[in-house]
Amino acid sequence: MADRQYELVYILPPDTTEQQIAEVHTQLEQIVVRLHGQIEKHDTTWGRRKLAYEIAHHKEGTYVLDVINGSGELMKELDRRLRVMDQVIRHMIVRVDEEKKVIDRTRSKRQSESERRRVKRGLPPQRQPGEGRPADTDDLEDDRFDGIEA
Repeated sequence: MADRQYELVYILPPDTTEQQIAEVHTQLEQIVVRLHGQIEKHDTTWGRRKLAYEIAHHKEGTYVLDVINGSGELMKELDRRLRVMDQVIRHMIVRVDEEKKVIDRTRSKRQSESERRRVKRGLPPQRQPGEGRPADTDDLEDDRFDGIEA
């Protein structure tokens, strides 16, 4: 079966150091490599955030995102391992390749419909440079909402 793309988000305790994050990531990376997967992206920029509700006496947590290419068996193993890791407060694995296929399909469908309408009007299928409406400068000068906070 072809590899699928998944997003893994896990939350670590708020007092977790960069070294501890790296250790957890190394453990996950070893599992992924052993089961013939690939970590495409590792993102720790979410950092420490307030949780929506208290989990295991924690009101904050350190969020980490990994984008992983692999099989369903790999995800089952990761899920199993993350459940027993004491360092991980909560985790979630989401398959994202289907969403990307839908987005690409919608984009190509809109593009082909646009080309069909342009040809029907006697225009070239692709938009030419400089063609179309000029940018509205009125919106840039509109200051009715400046200084208002939502």
